[in-house]
Amino acid sequence: MTTATASAAVAEAAGARALKPRRRPPAARRQRAALGILRWVTIALFLVATLLPFLYMLLLSVRPIESLLRNPSQILPSLDELTLETYRDVLAPVADGGQGFLTFLGNSAIVAISSVVLALLIAIPGAYAISRLPFIGRRQVSALFLATYLFPAIIIAIPLFVMFTRIGLRGSLAGLVIVYLAQTVPVAIYMIRNYFQTVPESVEEAGLMDGLSRLGVLRRITLPLSLPSLMATGLFVFMIAWNEFLFALLFLVDKRPLWTVSLGLSQLSGSIEVPTTVLMAGSVVLTLPIIILFFLTERLLTGGLTAGAEKG
Repeated sequence: MTTATASAAVAEAAGARALKPRRRPPAARRQRAALGILRWVTIALFLVATLLPFLYMLLLSVRPIESLLRNPSQILPSLDELTLETYRDVLAPVADGGQGFLTFLGNSAIVAISSVVLALLIAIPGAYAISRLPFIGRRQVSALFLATYLFPAIIIAIPLFVMFTRIGLRGSLAGLVIVYLAQTVPVAIYMIRNYFQTVPESVEEAGLMDGLSRLGVLRRITLPLSLPSLMATGLFVFMIAWNEFLFALLFLVDKRPLWTVSLGLSQLSGSIEVPTTVLMAGSVVLTLPIIILFFLTERLLTGGLTAGAEKG
């Protein structure tokens, strides 16, 4: 064997050893397997803690109250006793012997959708100005927006109640929407601003060089690129407006036809004449739209909420 042939053989053997995957030590493999098992156990525990109460609430909502009183410890009802009569009682108008939740759902939808649309219309130009336009105190403005959340809502509830009573907006859905805008616009501006900062300025500068105005750049370039953040912010505002109770109680307590679904559910929980099964049906009616909306937009929501951390 010549020297060249021997060298080639040695090089080939070294290359084969380099390409051969390195096996993990037994201790490392056991640790990796244990962490994998622990991860799935943790996920399972969180799922049980989250889904079990809702599942139990759902099962109670389709049981007759007589069955629940006969056997309160029974978790799974039999198929022959399942009923949707509780949902009819919850959704039917008061004139027909129901609780009027269908009207409450409509009021909540009006308030929540109006809050989302108006909050985005206000927050988008505000967030763009903070992220792109130079002005004195730009950094301090962002901190000031978040500082509004350092104060509990109850502190501003009474002054808002008095002010809106004097200007005639208490007892109206419009007044409630204005209050929700005051609550959600600051955090909406902060969330959208974080995403705007991830959009390369060079892309916007190219649009400006092509003759677009600042408004045109925002409409044609920045907003299409920021759609995940806008969807996440809109869903966040929607959930706040849909579930909020304190201001709805202060502003609409004496206007039952304008009640939101959270107020209607509070009335059910405080009444001794309402069966538990009907109360559970009302809880499902309040919760289900948010759950469906969340799962439909889950990817956009998580993408929008984490995009601000990807700034480079």
